[in-house]
Amino acid sequence: MEEPDYLGGSTAAEWGDDGGDGGAQDDEYGEEDDAGVQQECLQKFSTRDYIMEPSIFNTLKRYFQAGGSPENVIQLLSDNYTAVAQTVNLLAEWLIQTGVEPIQVQETVENHLKSLLIKHFDPRKADSIFTEEGETPAWLEQMIAHTTWRDLFYKLAEAHPDCLMLNFTVKLISDAGYQGEITSVSTACQQLEVFSRVLRTSLATILDGGEENLEKNLPEFAKMVCHGEHTYLFAQAIMSILSQEEQGGSAVRRIAQEVQRFAHEKGHDASQITLALGTAASYPRACQALGAMLSKGALNPADITVLHKMFSSMDPPPVELIRVPAFLDLFMLSLFKPGAKINQDHKHKYIHILAYAASVVETWKKNKRVSINKDELKSTTKAIETVHNLCCNENKGASELVAELSTLYQCIR
Repeated sequence: MEEPDYLGGSTAAEWGDDGGDGGAQDDEYGEEDDAGVQQECLQKFSTRDYIMEPSIFNTLKRYFQAGGSPENVIQLLSDNYTAVAQTVNLLAEWLIQTGVEPIQVQETVENHLKSLLIKHFDPRKADSIFTEEGETPAWLEQMIAHTTWRDLFYKLAEAHPDCLMLNFTVKLISDAGYQGEITSVSTACQQLEVFSRVLRTSLATILDGGEENLEKNLPEFAKMVCHGEHTYLFAQAIMSILSQEEQGGSAVRRIAQEVQRFAHEKGHDASQITLALGTAASYPRACQALGAMLSKGALNPADITVLHKMFSSMDPPPVELIRVPAFLDLFMLSLFKPGAKINQDHKHKYIHILAYAASVVETWKKNKRVSINKDELKSTTKAIETVHNLCCNENKGASELVAELSTLYQCIR
């Protein structure tokens, strides 16, 4: 192996020297360097089963180029050969001959090897593989073709999120088309290219699964999206754009709202992102009022008055502004939870806003509102008020409420 010229390529003659002492120094330096390379290689040859290592040929090449003796290599490699891999293969063959199914033997060996790798994995050594080889090892590409080893990399990536080798491997897995498997890997959320693929695949799975599979597919998706602020913002921005499409837009909007709910239940305040991605930015007063109530998790008369005034005007803001699930949940607690106290002077404002969100239909074309249909606003307002009085009347007993079930049913219809 050629050593770099540390003297910058200048010769002794160029400095007016006869080169005698310099040549002696070069020879001495070269001998010391060769001795160091030999010693380093001999240490590797002394490790157990080093002859089975993928780097054995490169190490042999370095050793012989440095003037190493073949006898030492043969002696060390043979003395330290314990045949661990061959012994495992032999035991596996014996198990198969005793009647154990080959697939069961394979799974046993692989699972044990996985547990050992997880237990003894060293991220620094793993990163050094790329430093030494300078390219993707062939064995790594072979490993990611198998489900067992991909699963191993997912677990290792969760345990060692800062390992460059594992981050690169997760990207390789994504490039190979297995992004549908890595929704739960936090490492994937750190790489935009990988996260984009996983997001696309997961979203398509949820949409194709329909309503009946939503409960099964949504939690893992929501967990991935809520991994961090950057993943949440990116995913919600994408879904906000997709929700404007005529085909499938409403389904994507539903998914986005379910993710908002998931984030809220986990204690994350994503209200500002929700408002920024909607139409609230064009209505700063409404945005401020909504943001304050969503952040605090409670309605208040002052902000409700602001919204009531705006949604009672001749040119109200878009109804979408108040169709935020977390915001509507606050109305459920304030208007229909037994024992909830509400300011009677402002109760009609609460009811009006909820009725407006539930019944008003708008038609939009090219980001411009064409019409507002408020035909059902009055009847919806009356129905909400009736149900509110039934639910919050502490003077009525259970038997009396049963008698009102038909009234309640009519209001819900």
